[in-house]
Amino acid sequence: MSLLHEDGTAAGDRGATDDAGAGAAPAVPLTAGDLRAAARRRAVGLVVLAVAVALTCTFLGRWQWHRHVARDAAIAVVEANYAASPVDLADVVADPDARLPEADAWRSVEVRGRYVADAAVLLRNRPVVPGTPGYHVLVPLVVQDAAPGAFGAPVDAGRVLVVDRGWVPTGADGSVDVDVPAPPAGDVTVTVRLRPGEPASARSAPDGQVQAISPAQVLAAAGVDGEPYAAYGGLVREVPGADEPLGALAAPSTDPGSHLSYAFQWWVFALGGLVAFSVAARREWAAAGALGAGALGEAAAGPRPPRPRRARGRDEIDEDAEIEAQQRRDLQAQASAMRSR
Repeated sequence: MSLLHEDGTAAGDRGATDDAGAGAAPAVPLTAGDLRAAARRRAVGLVVLAVAVALTCTFLGRWQWHRHVARDAAIAVVEANYAASPVDLADVVADPDARLPEADAWRSVEVRGRYVADAAVLLRNRPVVPGTPGYHVLVPLVVQDAAPGAFGAPVDAGRVLVVDRGWVPTGADGSVDVDVPAPPAGDVTVTVRLRPGEPASARSAPDGQVQAISPAQVLAAAGVDGEPYAAYGGLVREVPGADEPLGALAAPSTDPGSHLSYAFQWWVFALGGLVAFSVAARREWAAAGALGAGALGEAAAGPRPPRPRRARGRDEIDEDAEIEAQQRRDLQAQASAMRSR
């Protein structure tokens, strides 16, 4: 039999309840100040996030803008130099060891010299014609006179100019064993478009092949001694011509690309992110202010008075008395019926 406490709970149940209550931490209700502080922290976090997003998008927009400017400058050089009439090599390259200025890229020059026989080098992993795998053919040209038509004292005689004569397709099975047509023998006058030499590649390549048009690296792969020009040339024509010409080099692209539109997109994202996160932060701050105003209003008003109990009317009292009298009459009738039995 369970002993009951004054509150009606059994002794065992009361003990279990006390044990459970002793182990659990009492819940601390959140105050208006806590909610206000949390809202302000969220507002500050949104402001910081807005600034970070805006700065990141602005930086990316500037990066795309600089790429657009660089691309525009490269296109301007192509348009100015690619179709220009050729000049003497010595008029463009005053110092053979100096890097070719970007402003002189794609300049057409003429030079008289002699191709080195059996010294062709294949350039790997460089586009030729879309859909056709192939190799660029690089051949060293020993310069006899850098001013064609003036066959007096040689200028830079003995210097070696690497000439990209064109391209050949790979073998039918994709192999590197390709038949490279020979360049013209003997003295030849070539017209080339100058390009700055590329940095030497650290990637390995099979014998007779290179991964970049680095003049010194090309001469080493060809087994040719000599001092190379820092620039190289892409073949336009040669006189006399070769018995079997190579695939012609493609013209450079003048497509400006999408850098400008990307730059404006990033800047729009920066402005949009700043506005969106700022609006969200302002709403959080306004919510914190509303919570603070509500707490101050409650403190000034003091505790709410107890709600007054509504007084019972006379009609309700009479109705309750009638119900009680009817219940007594029903009980008396039931008792009389039981005695009569």
